[in-house]
Amino acid sequence: MTEISSQGYGPDHGSEFGYGLHHVQIAIPPGSEDDCRAFYVGALGMLEIQKPPVLAARGGLWVRADGLEIHLGVEEDFRPARKAHPGIRVADLDALERRLTAHGIAVTWDDNFPGHRRFYVADNLGNRLEFLQRDGTTP
Repeated sequence: MTEISSQGYGPDHGSEFGYGLHHVQIAIPPGSEDDCRAFYVGALGMLEIQKPPVLAARGGLWVRADGLEIHLGVEEDFRPARKAHPGIRVADLDALERRLTAHGIAVTWDDNFPGHRRFYVADNLGNRLEFLQRDGTTP
């Protein structure tokens, strides 16, 4: 019998280090914080959290919801990440699609990941985000 991990495919693998993801950082250009708030707080429904003072001077913003934290960091020579992206698990993919669509955000469905339903969106700056939900099947 093939093991299926909580990821939905392949076996789990423990290590002596206890790896876990604290946050994902996404680059943004200088001065785009307000536009990013409209997307990440307004459309996605995340909460902006206060950055530590020593880091706040750099600009950007941090957002959090449930077990996800995203750091939006200022990059002078910004180029949107159109291929690299976070894969974000959600409990109700259809509800998220409805919310994003209501905010005028285009959703691109992709059925090429066995055991999952998923779609991609571009944030307000063109950075790619993947949202996925296990569908109860196994590869």
